[in-house]
Amino acid sequence: MGRWEPNARERLAKAALELYSERGYEQTTVAEIAKRAGLTERTYFRHYADKREVLFDGSGALQELFVNAVAEAPESAAPIDAVAAGLEAVGTVFVDRREHSLRRQAVIVANAELQERELIKLSSLSAALADALRRRGVSEPAASLTAEAGVAVFKVGFERWTADPEDRTLARAMRESLAELKAVTAGG
Repeated sequence: MGRWEPNARERLAKAALELYSERGYEQTTVAEIAKRAGLTERTYFRHYADKREVLFDGSGALQELFVNAVAEAPESAAPIDAVAAGLEAVGTVFVDRREHSLRRQAVIVANAELQERELIKLSSLSAALADALRRRGVSEPAASLTAEAGVAVFKVGFERWTADPEDRTLARAMRESLAELKAVTAGG
């Protein structure tokens, strides 16, 4: 086996997504993922706690990027505009990842356990955003409401981006979703 080859983590993630797409999440074992990647099960478990986590590997980095962009928004920015800065930053991560995102989303939608994990990830993101907003001086409940709204915009924008064959970026889909939220809250 090619254990000495570079990019074990990326190879495992690619193999897992391929197998989940081909055979289904439940029907795929860690041994099969490791074999497809040319690695051992032991190597798999050095990188991922279980077969779910391979699909959510970038969650921490994505959350960090989002939170840092909110924290670094101009002091004068309204809370929702600070969150918009975070949405823009996150949008850049997905520039050339549409096909991967479509495949990943299809696997998640087909499995209740993965949908639950996705909701946990979004809840964690909301809590981190609310904390970043509180550190900016936004009081409660405004910090939590704005964070939840930001996560909703991310979620709806992502769903629109993956469902719409129109050639638009994720950042654009999220900007459109945020604009619609602002219109609704303004009474439009």
